[in-house]
Amino acid sequence: MEQAFLISTGAVALAEIGDKTQLLSLVLAARYRKPVPIMLGVLVATLANHACAGAIGAWLGALITPGIMRWALGVSFVVMGLWILVPDKLDPDEANVSRSHLGVFGTTIVTFFLAEMGDKTQIATVALAARFHDFFGVVAGTTLGMMLANVPAILLGERFAHKLPTKAVHALAAVLFVVLGALAFIRGGV
Repeated sequence: MEQAFLISTGAVALAEIGDKTQLLSLVLAARYRKPVPIMLGVLVATLANHACAGAIGAWLGALITPGIMRWALGVSFVVMGLWILVPDKLDPDEANVSRSHLGVFGTTIVTFFLAEMGDKTQIATVALAARFHDFFGVVAGTTLGMMLANVPAILLGERFAHKLPTKAVHALAAVLFVVLGALAFIRGGV
């Protein structure tokens, strides 16, 4: 469990830097200026989203033969590494966070959950859960990784986002995923 947790935490924390959901965190923080309900909303949305992704990954891990899984994971990690190098932009519809009857907490849960659908970190959670066969370790790790990247963005807002060397962080995350892919090819897994 420890290996699954640590790799999942690091991979997702790095992948989330500059990601559209991190940008959404900045938008929510600037719009509402209430960091605690925003952080709690991000936590709840991430747990729900990554629990679903982890369940799919665990199911795929049990369904697919080890040989096919090795190749699928190797390719998916390499593709994920390359995808991380493509900068994310927040769609205008996602950035248009209006005041609703849901309140700050509810609005954060809904918008963050929807923005995370099909996102890099959600797909990484599927792949990590399939690889490690450790649903709880992966979901806990990917959720912690999301919080490590998003809480500072929420607390420090725009000032924090512009000072982070996003290209360097993306390059490091890309290398990490490519190494995970290479290890899957070479050793049959990480």
